[in-house]
Amino acid sequence: MPREFHVVIERDSEGYYVATVPGLRGCHTQARSVDELMERVREAIELCLEAEGDEAEALDFIEIRKITLAS
Repeated sequence: MPREFHVVIERDSEGYYVATVPGLRGCHTQARSVDELMERVREAIELCLEAEGDEAEALDFIEIRKITLAS
């Protein structure tokens, strides 16, 4: 049965794209392009699932919010 995972994509100050999979603890990667990033995050997900085995429990993604703090 196929499993779906949400991927959060951000860009850092050096121009790298960073992907985080909120449903899998410690699952993240980075790349210079979004296409390369998606290949790498797929590999990262597979490795995380392999390491956690049946213990990997996907979380339900709810939302992302932005908070602004006064400096």
